[in-house]
Amino acid sequence: MTATAARSGDRIDGRTWRLCGVIAAGAFASGLDATIVNVGLASIGDALDTPLSRTQWVASAYLLALAVSLPLAARLGNHWGVRRLWLTALAGFTLASVLCAAAPTVETLIAARVVQGLAGGVLIPTGQTILGLAVGPERLGRVMGTLGLAVAAAPAAGGLIGGHVLAAAPWPWLFLINVPIGIAAGVLGFRMIPRFPTKPPAPLHRTGLVLITVGLPVLVFAATRWGETGRPTPGVLALAAVALLALAWFGAASLRTDHPLLDLRLFTDPDFRASAVGAFFAGTLIFGSGILFALYFQLGRGQSPLDAGTSLLGLAGATCVISPFTGRWVDRFGPAPVVLVGSAVATASVAPFAALPTAAPIWLVQALLVVFGASISLVATPVTVAAYRAAGADRLPGAITQVNILQRIGGSLGGALCAVLVASAAGGPASGFHLAAIPLVLSAIGCGAAGLPLYRRRGSAQDGAHDL
Repeated sequence: MTATAARSGDRIDGRTWRLCGVIAAGAFASGLDATIVNVGLASIGDALDTPLSRTQWVASAYLLALAVSLPLAARLGNHWGVRRLWLTALAGFTLASVLCAAAPTVETLIAARVVQGLAGGVLIPTGQTILGLAVGPERLGRVMGTLGLAVAAAPAAGGLIGGHVLAAAPWPWLFLINVPIGIAAGVLGFRMIPRFPTKPPAPLHRTGLVLITVGLPVLVFAATRWGETGRPTPGVLALAAVALLALAWFGAASLRTDHPLLDLRLFTDPDFRASAVGAFFAGTLIFGSGILFALYFQLGRGQSPLDAGTSLLGLAGATCVISPFTGRWVDRFGPAPVVLVGSAVATASVAPFAALPTAAPIWLVQALLVVFGASISLVATPVTVAAYRAAGADRLPGAITQVNILQRIGGSLGGALCAVLVASAAGGPASGFHLAAIPLVLSAIGCGAAGLPLYRRRGSAQDGAHDL
């Protein structure tokens, strides 16, 4: 399939949908590994005779490595080719999964998880770039909606799948389940992913690379530690200050060079700027709600981690069911109406948790979670598509990288804030749940506020003004 073949007409052919499925498989594997290990930390610690304080780095190292690799995805994709980059990242992720399963000590397991995270962090933005270049702006919503199904389902399913894996097999199988997915996706991807033009390598902005490689993972780590400790310790505050200083310096240095690692001038486009802000709030909403509702079922209703994962199936399932429809609505009506509806639905479904007692009828809780799950897709997909349309084909890899970074930062801060509010509330967990619902409500409103400026977009949703 050539890069232009997939663009003819408005209909998406079967081969393009199969390509979307292959890319989604890689995204699912990467997202799944962000959460599947959480339920196995105790088992891994027992098997490797390691305390939990050290074993938790098996989970943290992966998340930090994801943050490190994101800024490099755009540069490598531009100059090495997105096809080659995606296939290499998938191969690295699959091989690292084997190394994780074979690790004899926790130190080697953590090292393998770093490699796995570096590769996994490239898969999602590079896969989005491939799909964006393959289908064009008019059909971008549909494929991103389908890809969003995998991206949303993977973290939500991690706890449930991990619990069942550990019930039937030893801990190495938490990683070995990636191997058949990786092999199948790699074989199909080699056959189906188009070859897109590459660009001659620009000079590497070494200052920017150092600053963002320090700032981004340190900020994610500081937010994670804040959530774990339940309070902003002096060490956490110092790390956050260093991270913010490095990122601010990175921004200033990037605007002064002709060859930035990330093209921050994209933010001068009002459509991209509004969409990027919406992506940040969407990340806060998605990851913050994941932490809050997992704690709600475990601490508030006394469920085991496996039972809590099962209780969250309604939320995850609703997101998966609505995602493909969201993409069609974005292509038909444009991003703004969809994200505004999603913002209203998300606000209405999460606001009751600010007052709902933990002993509320389970049918009511599940009904709210299903509605909220549907709203996640309605806010996340439109702002993502709008950002990519605003960037255009030439700047698409950089736009995708920056949107993913903002979602990661928003998710880290949202998850940490919800965990802190639940853990530190004076009235106990029940009071904490009520407080933690407030930032989720504000995040849902923030998505809608970011969507309002998108009405200023020239022409209709299909005008192709920023043609991919």
